[in-house]
Amino acid sequence: MKILSVNAGSSSLKFNLISLPEEKELISGYFEKIGLEDSFYSIKINGEKEKKIASVKDHSEAIKYLIQELYDNKVINSLEEIDGVGHRLVHGGDKYNKSVIIDDDVIKTVSDLSSLAPLHNPANIVGVKAFKEAMPNTPMVGVFDTAFHQTMEEKEFLYPVPKEWYQKYSVRKYGFHGTSHRYITLKVQEMLGKENVNIISCHIGSGGSLCCIKNGKSIDTTMGFSPNAGIMMGTRCGDIDYSLIPYVMEKSGMTIKEVDNALNKQSGLLAMSEKYSDHRDIEEGMAKGDAACALANDMYIDRIVSYIARYYVKLEGKVDALVFTAGLGENAREFREAIISKLACLNIVLDKEENSKIASYLDKHEGKISASNSSVPVYVIPTNEELMIALDTMELISK
Repeated sequence: MKILSVNAGSSSLKFNLISLPEEKELISGYFEKIGLEDSFYSIKINGEKEKKIASVKDHSEAIKYLIQELYDNKVINSLEEIDGVGHRLVHGGDKYNKSVIIDDDVIKTVSDLSSLAPLHNPANIVGVKAFKEAMPNTPMVGVFDTAFHQTMEEKEFLYPVPKEWYQKYSVRKYGFHGTSHRYITLKVQEMLGKENVNIISCHIGSGGSLCCIKNGKSIDTTMGFSPNAGIMMGTRCGDIDYSLIPYVMEKSGMTIKEVDNALNKQSGLLAMSEKYSDHRDIEEGMAKGDAACALANDMYIDRIVSYIARYYVKLEGKVDALVFTAGLGENAREFREAIISKLACLNIVLDKEENSKIASYLDKHEGKISASNSSVPVYVIPTNEELMIALDTMELISK
């Protein structure tokens, strides 16, 4: 069975064509910086990776490139060979707590919830509609990022606001990146040979979240009612004092939509560096002595460290693994080192040599990066949301 997994992010789109149940990757690709002048994508097939420069204006255009690559690389002769397409869907509100076959009702519901995930839900729907048009007879499955966090207790997912806001309007913490955190949990369980694992999972990319996992289940996470909560990110502000919103509106004359747009698309690393939302650009700026880039990096690190410390306490110091994953977590070696150095008071110690060996562009992609005397084992584990999506898709369409 051939399953195409699609993971459309705010400025990226990953895809994998996977043969199941053997879990063999036939081809994969990653479109980056979608909508920016320096957009590009990479294709990986038979272990060989090729980077291609392309003007990718939006996600619809990325999907056209994607389909053409499937033909050009001869992994399919017809789109009919693909048995199902699994889509990462970010926000399902209270309606979806598991993966579902995508129909018109699902598309409408996810579209209606775009205000809860303005950088992702619209991109997700663009992907779904484009594939439905290209492959009208192929079943589509939606895998929701919120599902893994449904194990949170009320004391974690409720906000201390008027109770009717939850009862009438479903105002609560949902959490996101659940597909990634779920994959990391399964990998650690397999690696350690135990089911009831305690993990602090750090999914750090253009968007980022941390998850506190106890006995293999999510008990807390940094993202909340929307993905714009928790740590600062590429263009998102993360946690802020809500009072600044009416204050800025009154002082500036901005509308609530304009403020919301600023907090989602003009904040985070972009706001602090005054020019860059991509951490690779931040690193280049720091190397050139750019003080604004250094400030953005320091703020980013401090916010991640504060949540790691919080979850360490929540797990009572009984942590089986601290895991770095996603684009930045998997590749930014100096960034990981800076975070671990600030956790020295918890006796979490880095093995600098091992840390320097691991990145997706190096020979070693995953492994343990903590020293033998570290109180908590620290790992780099590449996430595989696409495999999780493919497995769910296979299960649903097989039924």
